[in-house]
Amino acid sequence: MKWITNNIALFIKWLNFSSPIGDLVLRLWVADVFWQAGLVKIQSMDTTLMLFANEYKVPMLTPACAAYLGTGIELLFPLLLALGLLGRFSAGILFFYNIVAVISCPSLTSAAIEWHIVWGLMLLVSLLRGPGKLSIDYFIWKMVTNRYLI
Repeated sequence: MKWITNNIALFIKWLNFSSPIGDLVLRLWVADVFWQAGLVKIQSMDTTLMLFANEYKVPMLTPACAAYLGTGIELLFPLLLALGLLGRFSAGILFFYNIVAVISCPSLTSAAIEWHIVWGLMLLVSLLRGPGKLSIDYFIWKMVTNRYLI
């Protein structure tokens, strides 16, 4: 019995040690999704402006404002999230942006909505847990307070 409890404790230690890598992979994965979308938008702003004028119906914003704001969000906040700089703030902005994207595009297929749910959950993890130990936020906190975050 002691052998089992020792091995379980060892496995839990290994999981705790590995969790920062999981946080980093999660951040990089979801950041890449939004970054790639931003690159597509910036490749042809004429097409992006047309899509926002005709296809996407962003509430309370003009199509041009929504197009430029969306492109800026998709280029700035994934970068910050990937670095773990203002990690929770960046995850929160992208989480809200993801919701707006689903609301604004009524022609999304059920498969596309499923992907948005997955990305939303990934962002929610980063929002609730923070960017983790492999982030600029963590190193700044450690330098300023001389304490470790969990």
